[in-house]
Amino acid sequence: MEPDFSSLDSFLADEGLDGYLVDADSSDSTQRYLSGFDAPDPFVTVYTPERTALLVSSLEFGRARKESRADDVSRLADYDYRELAAEHGSNAANARVVAAWLDDLGVERVAAPDRFPLGPADRLRERDVGVVPETEDVVTEIRARKTPEEIEHVRATQRANEAAMDAAEALLRESEIDRGGGPDGGDVLRVGDEVLTSERVREEIELTLLRRGCAPDETIVACGADAADPHDRGSGPLAPDEPIIVDIFPRSKQTKYHADMTRTFVRGEPSATIEEWFDLTHEALDAAIDALEPGATGEAVHDVVCDVYEDAGLPTLRSDPRTETGFIHSTGHGVGLDVHELPRLSPDGGELEPGHVVTVEPGLYDPDVGGVRIEDLVVVTEDGHENLTEQPIELRL
Repeated sequence: MEPDFSSLDSFLADEGLDGYLVDADSSDSTQRYLSGFDAPDPFVTVYTPERTALLVSSLEFGRARKESRADDVSRLADYDYRELAAEHGSNAANARVVAAWLDDLGVERVAAPDRFPLGPADRLRERDVGVVPETEDVVTEIRARKTPEEIEHVRATQRANEAAMDAAEALLRESEIDRGGGPDGGDVLRVGDEVLTSERVREEIELTLLRRGCAPDETIVACGADAADPHDRGSGPLAPDEPIIVDIFPRSKQTKYHADMTRTFVRGEPSATIEEWFDLTHEALDAAIDALEPGATGEAVHDVVCDVYEDAGLPTLRSDPRTETGFIHSTGHGVGLDVHELPRLSPDGGELEPGHVVTVEPGLYDPDVGGVRIEDLVVVTEDGHENLTEQPIELRL
């Protein structure tokens, strides 16, 4: 099923533009989305209401014709790129070729992503191609509304993610508590003769993901005070009786779609505060998921989580914008070709629509206590929502 680009067509018509231009390799998600092509080197895509066209190297020409969603594929050699590069240099030659290619397509003025490279934009303007920055998040908003095929890609990546979380949980569960056996005399977890570390658990997660065709990306295994910083990856020995946040957000190597999930575990006896925080966070998760439906706003879903925490007397950024403890981030974000994309479940979150895939990840943090976060991945449907996450939620191991 092809994406619906009608809103992009309307934007181009309203702005008096002929097309939308991207100059990037396929690690740029907008490039990947518009072109449907995966290539490690930069290439140029122009979308117009009539067609999508690609300009690629000779190396990629055959594959682009077979694999991309483009209606038209041209190569640099069609415009004498090598001769021009020998005479003018590669940057100037590229601008001449792209300008000539756009002229052949009848494209004179284009919108470009806000982060379109400055050099190519300026050189195209010098050749009388109008290049203007995108004034609205049109393409990213289109990308936010996933097709059924895209939702299945995310679901498949989440299944691999759950296998990785199972591997992490199994390693933590089989560990033994060694009181006073750490390098500094503290309590540690051991597996066999080795102290169990964040790095060892992360290795198990990443190997599991690789075996399932996914690329790991900055996996978090953070214990104790490290877990009080939502983006601390964690390092060193893992301790018993302390919260261990495991946050995994892999990308499928085949489809390029991400998944995202977080669980918090304690091997041993959690403190009364951590148990209370875990129960509140689970309650906030359930309440937020229940609030997901077409027409609800990301702001309203975020407010539901803040209500749970504030009713329990805990600070949030809504109640205290300067707080450094409590609930100190937004409730969630979109997931797709990027691990963070639209829509947002946050104070500025807009209206939710069917096809939006979002994380729901409430959490509480304090360096003196540690951190707790639980995260599921959910898709908004025509009549409500579907949780794409099957992983159990359990604190004690």
